Amino acid sequence: MVFSSPLFLFAFLPLVLTVYFLAPRKLRNLVLLLASLLFYAWGEPAFVLVMLASIAWNYIAGLAVHLTRKTAASKTVLAIAIAVNLGVLAYYKYAGFLLDQLNWALTGLGVHGVRYHSILLPLGISFFTFQSISYLIDVFRGEANVQRNPINLALYIALFPQLIAGPIVRYHDVAVQIVKRTVTRAGFADGIRRFIWGLGKKVLLANTVGVVADAIFALPTNELSATVAWLGVICYSLQIYFDFSGYSDMAIGLGRMFGFRFQENFNYPYIAVSVTDFWRRWHISLSSWFRDYLYIPLGGNRVSVKRLYANLLTVFLLCGLWHGASWTFVLWGVFHGALLVGERLGLRRFTARLGPGQHLYLLLVVMLGWVLFRAETLTEASSYYAAMFGAGNAVGKYPLAMFVSPGLIAAMIAGGIAATPTLPWVRSYWQHNPNGPSSDPTLAQWSWRQAGWLAGSVVIPLVVFAGSVIVLSASTYNPFIYFRF
Repeated sequence: MVFSSPLFLFAFLPLVLTVYFLAPRKLRNLVLLLASLLFYAWGEPAFVLVMLASIAWNYIAGLAVHLTRKTAASKTVLAIAIAVNLGVLAYYKYAGFLLDQLNWALTGLGVHGVRYHSILLPLGISFFTFQSISYLIDVFRGEANVQRNPINLALYIALFPQLIAGPIVRYHDVAVQIVKRTVTRAGFADGIRRFIWGLGKKVLLANTVGVVADAIFALPTNELSATVAWLGVICYSLQIYFDFSGYSDMAIGLGRMFGFRFQENFNYPYIAVSVTDFWRRWHISLSSWFRDYLYIPLGGNRVSVKRLYANLLTVFLLCGLWHGASWTFVLWGVFHGALLVGERLGLRRFTARLGPGQHLYLLLVVMLGWVLFRAETLTEASSYYAAMFGAGNAVGKYPLAMFVSPGLIAAMIAGGIAATPTLPWVRSYWQHNPNGPSSDPTLAQWSWRQAGWLAGSVVIPLVVFAGSVIVLSASTYNPFIYFRF
């Protein structure tokens, strides 16, 4: 079940909201937990057992970490607790990849490889595993109290708004909210609006450009012209941003409806001026997780220069692996890590002199990275790079006009605007100029503000929601990129 499906929009969510607000306050966490398990089990009923096992393990492990926190065994207990979580993640996500590498090496030696059945990946396992580790470390550090109520801990790990694709929620950020939270009319309305904006990002923008990106990346790269190849990666860059940030908006909006406040996950990353700046804006919950739970424990900036650079490369290699068990993801992570090291070595001083050109630098290197992220193999990625830079067919078998349509142009223009803080700037201008752009004193202050509120809070969200529903009803194309992570 996905947020942008009629089943979720018109059946699951209204039913859960109704039962939740009719239930006594003491039972609301149980209602949310059961709804979350149903949400997860809807698509993969067998893997709900993995989820329940993870919850049980981390409940017991959390108690053990708490009881031994100030003893000599504390670090050992924490290490075992984390190792089990990572072991489960490694089995489901990386066992097949590791066996493939082993078989490749054995074949090269003339030895028969190891036979194995493909291992299905539980939805969202990377996200809920990292949340579980966050809980254990927060308890170990004393940043949060141990959760003695298994229902409350289960709700933290399985809460359906952010279960499948984040944002990654730290336990210490929501520990109080799990026990006590308040839903106000204003907060609920803000949650609805935030959900609708995310739905529009996903359905109207990401899906529109995603159709073209998928079509181009599916073609033989030696038959692509440079212009078509660049169109493909530009469309994919817009698709992955609006797909993931749209999901995060919907998750944050859903959380607000139930009284939770989740961390923002995106802050207009495509307006960044450097790769360092990009990672402060892109998938904030993941980058800050790696910073606080891996980079800083490794020494952060308090180590020698060589060790600092090694730490950056290690963190981003693991960041790449977190996204998937593939050499393309590994190289994507190393690519970003190397750029961060390069910017510390002097590249940033050079790009800063470019003025507005530093934005173009950032967009160029990020799009080059997205080719690795999108490609299935390194060979496919290298062939696509060749097509982008004119080493393929200069004319191409597939003309640009084959992919460009009025709908695509409209989505790309709208996406270009929505990827910048233009709309927040307009909203701020509206709020701080109560008499409007006109100095006519006959223009009533309240009328201007009322019109702005009505348009931004009611009319436009209704139009976006109606448009999204119409598109959903007319199309079967509705993937979520980050579901596979």
